[in-house]
Amino acid sequence: MAVGGGTIVVIEDDEGMREAIASLLTAAGFETTVYASAETLLAADIPALTCCIVSDVRLPSMSGLELVPELRLRGAAVPVILITAHDSAAMRSEASRCGAAAYLPKPFAGTTLLDTIARVAR
Repeated sequence: MAVGGGTIVVIEDDEGMREAIASLLTAAGFETTVYASAETLLAADIPALTCCIVSDVRLPSMSGLELVPELRLRGAAVPVILITAHDSAAMRSEASRCGAAAYLPKPFAGTTLLDTIARVAR
């Protein structure tokens, strides 16, 4: 089921959620790379075959909302799905404004995440 043979990058500071998302994606046939922070991803460089990034909005230093424009500044056109447990109309608007490909409030069904990945990673 891997979209174009690429990797899904997951950025989530909550270890349990990070492992759950990675397990879901692996079970669905995706290659995954996980990070606990946006800075760790940026320091490591984005894996060459990344087809999608799933990032929490609230991260330790750089937020997911800050990550999206930073990726664009660095020339990375990979779609970013922002996820959050702190949903609000303002957060949804900010996610759209910063260029996120999709926005999912937690908790979300695994199938919802998989469908969203398939849609944005085309």
